[in-house]
Amino acid sequence: MTRSTPPRFDDLELGAIVAKSDVKVTRTDLVRYAGASGDFNPIHFDDAVAAREGLPGVLCHGMLTAALGLQVVSDWVGDPTSVVSYEARFTRPVVVDPVDGADLSISAKVARLDEAERTARVDITVSTGGRTVLGKTQVHIRFSS
Repeated sequence: MTRSTPPRFDDLELGAIVAKSDVKVTRTDLVRYAGASGDFNPIHFDDAVAAREGLPGVLCHGMLTAALGLQVVSDWVGDPTSVVSYEARFTRPVVVDPVDGADLSISAKVARLDEAERTARVDITVSTGGRTVLGKTQVHIRFSS
């Protein structure tokens, strides 16, 4: 959800949670993402292939998981062009159940403020089933004067 008034740098506080969201990822989402990204690796849609590869089930695309994390911050800041950089490490797979999908919990916390540059580093936590699935997930945002 996009904010009606964009956040101001001067109002940010270290440690403040600035955005939270719960997102359900379904097998249909995986098919749509595969079509948009061109990533048709069958571990993202075929249970038999996932099992043959020793995986616990069909996995969400890592880049989709990372994108969903960034979307929460982009919606909060209201201007995706203010995102200077984004990084994430894939630490655990997200298994997407054929019926129930996968529930992701996403939160974003102000971790660093640079007054001279008017930038903020926001750390993003993405988890499912109480386990974090992305590590060192950080977005740097530049705020206007």
